[in-house]
Amino acid sequence: MTSAHNQRLTNLRAVLAARGLDGFIVPRADEHLGEYVPPNAERLAWLTGFTGSAGLAVVLADKAAVFSDGRYTLQLEQETDAALWQRRHIIEDRPEDFLRAEAPGRRIGYDPWLISPEALKRFSGIALVAVAQNPVDEIWTDRPAPPLAPAFAHAEAFAGESAAAKRAGLAAKLREAAQNAAILTDPASLAWLLNMRGADLEFCPFALGYALLHADATVSLFMAPEKITEQLRAHLGPEVSIAGREALPAALAALSGKTVRFDPASMPAAIETALRAAGAHIAEAPDPVALPRACKNPTEQQGARAAHRRDGVAMVNFLAWLAANPGQTELSATEKLLSCRAAAPEFRGESFPAISGAGEDGAIIHYRVTPATNRAIKPNEVYLIDSGGQYPDGTTDITRTLWTGPDAAPGDIKANVTRVLAGHIALARAVFPEGVAGGHLDAFARQELWRAGLDYDHGTGHGVGSYLSVHEGPAGISRAARPVPLQAGMILSNEPGYYRQGAYGVRLENLLLVQPADFPGTPKKFLRFETLTLVPFDRALIDPALLNPEALAWLNAYHADVWHALAPGLAPAARVWLQTACAPL
Repeated sequence: MTSAHNQRLTNLRAVLAARGLDGFIVPRADEHLGEYVPPNAERLAWLTGFTGSAGLAVVLADKAAVFSDGRYTLQLEQETDAALWQRRHIIEDRPEDFLRAEAPGRRIGYDPWLISPEALKRFSGIALVAVAQNPVDEIWTDRPAPPLAPAFAHAEAFAGESAAAKRAGLAAKLREAAQNAAILTDPASLAWLLNMRGADLEFCPFALGYALLHADATVSLFMAPEKITEQLRAHLGPEVSIAGREALPAALAALSGKTVRFDPASMPAAIETALRAAGAHIAEAPDPVALPRACKNPTEQQGARAAHRRDGVAMVNFLAWLAANPGQTELSATEKLLSCRAAAPEFRGESFPAISGAGEDGAIIHYRVTPATNRAIKPNEVYLIDSGGQYPDGTTDITRTLWTGPDAAPGDIKANVTRVLAGHIALARAVFPEGVAGGHLDAFARQELWRAGLDYDHGTGHGVGSYLSVHEGPAGISRAARPVPLQAGMILSNEPGYYRQGAYGVRLENLLLVQPADFPGTPKKFLRFETLTLVPFDRALIDPALLNPEALAWLNAYHADVWHALAPGLAPAARVWLQTACAPL
């Protein structure tokens, strides 16, 4: 594999030299700038070997560097060749600084479909050159074909609102803002607005395409015709015109003189360039679908509760099986967990590749087990399992950290796990006024770790979709998150952690639903969290003496809720296991 990546890097440099370019930026992105990309857009992985979900490479004539965040520090070292690539932390050692230091005044190419205008601003002062054809594609001779899976209607019984009502509501907002149209490039936005789902990506039910939402509530949809079945065409109705993606440039050119809503933070720079060339007036604003999509309606909230009860049964069946069947491997455990979820007829697939990390592998934050890395889950070690499911009524994401036994867990490990749990509970119990953003709450989950001089290098929480992406904006719980106030109906993860390199990893994750907090007689409105996930925490890793009385009461009440919600749906052996797991501490 090293020789293959060496040859690819050599070939890319030859193409760049032929084009008069001194370097090229290779982001981990497709033409929609989403987190999950189809195989034909995995340019960064193909070129470097790095398979993480976030990253960027810079290739110069005499050196190259690959960048990612703290979730992937160890993975970068494992998957890339140090003789070819410098490995850098994208926050602490930024790509733009690398270029300013290593390539001052040089012509650096980029693909304008794979980067947003906002991201381009970070490279100010660098001689960037937009390319019409991506040079990686020129040398990637066996590049997979674009996905063409048929799209399908998402029933209103799950969506809770008709596509026509959604279009009308957003179109009214466009008219209020004196905007003629809005560009939609995020496939999650198309899916939500049109009550449509697809299978172009492995873990997200998306149909890749673009759309123009017009102020008269009509939509121009640009999508490969192979994806449009007769049933979907009937579902979309006459207010939605359909054309292939090749028709998008002409549609953008036809917006001359119109005011068009465009999000410079999340949409490709190529579209902004086309709008300006057409003489359109650009109204910079967030994707109009992002916020209403994040605020789940009552039907979606009920669906999330049902999905989590179903998912909880699968998780408890898995945990009970794992306790009764020691000697598993990281892969055999994920296979069993998948079969437990698949037992539910509503199951549509995993919401992301399960992270199954035993011992030192658990310290790799986004570890993905393969046949080459698979190892046994040994006695008396920490095992971390992070997984989720897709169901028509909801998307789940849960992490539990387990002690394999049979001996008692060491005191220092129990102390660190309990510190993580204390932070998890503090966030779950938070009550806060409207207007507070996730970044304001991030410290709740870290406080007990900080008191011990510990921390973790990832955000505490991300938004979660409704049978959409397991990672959904615009809100999050992180110091790096955009300052988007939390609103009732949003679903976010609560997943503090701790990672001791070479030893073990801890992460404890539930999903939270933002709800109004009732304070009669108080004029200011407050919010709270409802915990959706229904799976017990491992008692073997909890030191009750390190939890304050309020936290311990919350934990016991949570376990009581888990027992009452799941016990009726379990087989006898799993019910016995759950009764012990949920006993008061």
